[in-house]
Amino acid sequence: LVLVAFALVPRGIATLITIVMAALAMAAAHWAEGIADRHQMISAFLLTILLSAVVVFLRNYKARQLAPLRRTDELTQAASREYLSADLHKEIQRSEREGTDMSIIVIGLDAHASDSDPEQDIRSILPRIGRFLHSQIRDFDTYYRAADLQFLVILPGIATHEAILRAEAIRKGLGTLLETHGLNLTTSTGIAGLNIGDDADSLQQSAANALRRAQQQGGNRTQAYSAWTPTTPAQKRAEGTAP
Repeated sequence: LVLVAFALVPRGIATLITIVMAALAMAAAHWAEGIADRHQMISAFLLTILLSAVVVFLRNYKARQLAPLRRTDELTQAASREYLSADLHKEIQRSEREGTDMSIIVIGLDAHASDSDPEQDIRSILPRIGRFLHSQIRDFDTYYRAADLQFLVILPGIATHEAILRAEAIRKGLGTLLETHGLNLTTSTGIAGLNIGDDADSLQQSAANALRRAQQQGGNRTQAYSAWTPTTPAQKRAEGTAP
């Protein structure tokens, strides 16, 4: 029963159940003084708890050991965010070594549009978004679940202007997908191309800034990163944007 508890309910609740069972067993043993096998019953019960604890420990230890091998997010089948920075660093090094272009796209669901849809409906569409992104990228492109409602796509050999076209196609395709499933949601995309001096962190930050600007302008649009100053009124022009 102890093993069943740890298998079916969260660890904290299972631990509480085990403690309650142990207390009840000890109380029952105290009141069953006339039973000859009372001490054997207590020993067997304590041994069961000990073996259960060992099994749970080994299961958790195995899960921790296997965690680094899980490269995909279970919900969306996108690559795990834990590998994003390391993989992006490798792609940047390869791009610089070979003298080729590279861009990244950050795709985000627009928060202002998601307010009218229940959270469970939004989460239910994430697996379909993951499958759609998988169908839109090349074999050597990689996409990651960068945040709860954000994805990041690495595009080796793609310059910024071509990445804008790809991002816009993805955005429109996702719009159709969301509309088909009755969700009042839109997406925006931010693009950043690799420049001299960029590293994994700065490139991600550039794309995130582009996405943020797209969403600040109302969302449902594509924005390429440029060295704008968000507080300057003159920067309201839609440079590199596609509504």
